[in-house]
Amino acid sequence: MPTTFHLTPAVAAAFPDVRIALVTATSLRGHEPWPATDAALAALERQLADGSWQPAGESDPRIDAWHTAYRSFGTNPRRIRPSVDALGRRLAKQGLLPRINPAVDSYNAVSVRHGLPAGAFDLAHVTGGVVIRPADGTETFTPLGEPDTVEHPRPGEIVYADTTGVLTRHWNHRDAHRTRVTADSTHVTFLLETLRADRDGHHLATAAEELRALLAPHGDGTTVAHLGADSPDVTV
Repeated sequence: MPTTFHLTPAVAAAFPDVRIALVTATSLRGHEPWPATDAALAALERQLADGSWQPAGESDPRIDAWHTAYRSFGTNPRRIRPSVDALGRRLAKQGLLPRINPAVDSYNAVSVRHGLPAGAFDLAHVTGGVVIRPADGTETFTPLGEPDTVEHPRPGEIVYADTTGVLTRHWNHRDAHRTRVTADSTHVTFLLETLRADRDGHHLATAAEELRALLAPHGDGTTVAHLGADSPDVTV
C-alpha cells in the first residue's frame, strides 16, 4: 500500500530551505551479504584513522544549522543531539561505526560521510500517512530499543508521526521502536535531510544517490523523491 509523506505548512514556514530526500526500497534482502556497504564502513574508518577525513563537528555549518533548529523548538542540542552529530561524535571517539544490519549500516555510512541526518521507517509498520509537524503534546512515542517505554514529545517539538503515534523525536534525534528497520524489513523508506537546500542541496542529491546505489543490488526496486516547501507531499 502506498504511503504519503507530508511536510506541514508550519514546518515549511519555520524552515523554508528544508529538503528531505526519500529513498524507498522494495523487496529488500537483509540477510544476504552487502559487500559495498561493508566496504563503505571500512573506508570511512580507515580514512579517519589515517587522518584524511573526519566527521563533521559542531562548527560545521551543516551541523550548526541543526543545533539552531533544535534550540528553536526548545531542545538543547548538546544534551539531545541530532542523529548525524551523535553518530559522528561516536565515530571520532571510538574509531568505528556500529554494525546493526545492512540497511541501517548503509544509511549510517552515507549520513556520516555527508554530514546529513538520516533515518528509516519499515513501511510495513507505518499506519496511514507520515506527517512532519510540530507535536501538540498529546502524542506517544516509544524509543528504539525500549519497547516498554512511553514518552510524550513536548508541544512544538518537530516530529514525524503517523496515525498511531510519533515516529521520531526532536525531528531526527531518535526513531521509534515500532517502525525500526531490521534485517527482516523488506519495504523501507530512508530519509536524508538538510535545512539548507540552498547551500547543501548538492550534498543531499549525492548522498541520496549513494544510498540508492548501496540498496539497489539487494532489492527489487529503488526510487528517490524529495520533500520541501515547494513539494510538501510525496507518495512512495
